[in-house]
Amino acid sequence: MAIVAKDDSLQIEKVTLGPSDTNAYIVVCRQTQASVLIDTPAEADRLLDRLKGTKPKTILITHNHQDHLGALAEIYSRLKVPLAAHALDSAKLPVKPDTLLNDGDILSVGNLKIGVLHTPGHTPGSVCFKVARYLIAGDTIFPGGPGKTRTPADLKQIIESITGKIFVLPDNTPVHPGHGESTVLEKEKKEFALFSSRSHDPNLCGDVLWLSS
Repeated sequence: MAIVAKDDSLQIEKVTLGPSDTNAYIVVCRQTQASVLIDTPAEADRLLDRLKGTKPKTILITHNHQDHLGALAEIYSRLKVPLAAHALDSAKLPVKPDTLLNDGDILSVGNLKIGVLHTPGHTPGSVCFKVARYLIAGDTIFPGGPGKTRTPADLKQIIESITGKIFVLPDNTPVHPGHGESTVLEKEKKEFALFSSRSHDPNLCGDVLWLSS
């Protein structure tokens, strides 16, 4: 557990859980104590404990892979707040979402606004969430590269998502991914520029790194 962002308006806490060391994030409006839980990897009790003292308003899901969903059914049952995910990933969730997210949606949590960015590639319905100057990126982008892809077409799509939706944000945008440590967009843009300046195997996909793939 770690506080990855805190200012007068918000707090973002990262909780790393499960066999894949998956990051869940709790975003709290500090004026109203309204909160959202982003992803539900495992250990429902631990996540619910971290939400104590806040007023949970919704559960947000970045994508439908099991390592992000292990505690979803239990948390949804116990928390009794709406669940939101993108339509293209909703069919594989263990719980039917109450709200289907679309690119460009703005969610209100207390006095905070959370923007939805549809960033397909890792999965068809992958989304990132922009709150204030922070990006919670799921498995779309990590320090040093994109999320894992299954086909060259998926890699092309995730790169289009990153360049078209994420790299248009300010260079100083902190990025908090679904696994591992955080990064900042300026670094990722510079490393991607080197990646894009080189030729690549047309069958490239899987675990790609900007500097060595």
